[in-house]
Amino acid sequence: MTFTRITIDPAVCTGKPCVRGLRFPVARLLGLLAAGETREQILKAYPYLKPGDLGEALRYAAFLAEDETVELAPTN
Repeated sequence: MTFTRITIDPAVCTGKPCVRGLRFPVARLLGLLAAGETREQILKAYPYLKPGDLGEALRYAAFLAEDETVELAPTN
């Protein structure tokens, strides 16, 4: 899968995934969405973000979650 709007640069936000090289971490954007902020509210509050940035951040999170394995403790 290719992500054109998600960038990782050691010189920007200590290498955390960011939106289009901006100092806006993907985790922050996902946190806003998880907290219940609407796309419209986010785009109004951060006018340098584009609608496609939100969709790609969600696709990126889904991509990472797909590869994650968590061991669960057995239930009694």
